[in-house]
Amino acid sequence: MDIYQLKQQGFKIRGIARKLGISRTTVYKYLEKSPEEMSEWMASTQTRKKKLDPYEMLIQTWLSEHPDLSASQIHDWLFERHSNLKVGESTVRLYVNELRETYNIPKTAEARDFQSLPDPPMGEQAQVDFGHTVQKTADGKEMKLTFITFVLSHSRYKFVEWLDRPFTTKDVINCHEKAFHAFGGMPYEIVYDQDALLVVSENAGDLILTEAFQAYREERKLTMYICRKADPQSKGYV
Repeated sequence: MDIYQLKQQGFKIRGIARKLGISRTTVYKYLEKSPEEMSEWMASTQTRKKKLDPYEMLIQTWLSEHPDLSASQIHDWLFERHSNLKVGESTVRLYVNELRETYNIPKTAEARDFQSLPDPPMGEQAQVDFGHTVQKTADGKEMKLTFITFVLSHSRYKFVEWLDRPFTTKDVINCHEKAFHAFGGMPYEIVYDQDALLVVSENAGDLILTEAFQAYREERKLTMYICRKADPQSKGYV
């Protein structure tokens, strides 16, 4: 049974995608093809393999157990367990989206508990934000830059690191070490701006939730929180 037949039988795009095990984008794309082109494509899918197919059950298990996982986190988890895997984050993101549709695992937001705290004294706290900006190069072209900022809550002393690519977990860990060196010490706790984490399209903020970063947190014995921008004194433990 093909996409055209399912469409004629009254199936909606989402239902067709789920029944055939493909993404909705793929359904839309191939509904524009002629029946001959569609037949050739359907035949090719019987033998075509994706690079992440051997890890399908592993990724599906992660998504089932942790529906709020981002593609960035899954990308990091894969590389932590399979260091020889050669695949880009964009490929992982597309594959994760397809698995969510195939297994009906929508991404959910994790609820966090918050509590109000007084203004911190010196050395008590640093705040961390992620962000990005588009700047002009010397030859007039546009370049997208990503950055991470560390601000000491009492003195407002700042440290910023810029990259011309999305951050990896290793980058984020290295930036923490650079900030501690610049500050001449390590604050007792670090607070991450929840709103900033959510607006970064590269999901850089999600990297603080990976196993590698959590191992670093344990090694450094850091106390870390995520706060709501609307209420900077409200914090939820990471």
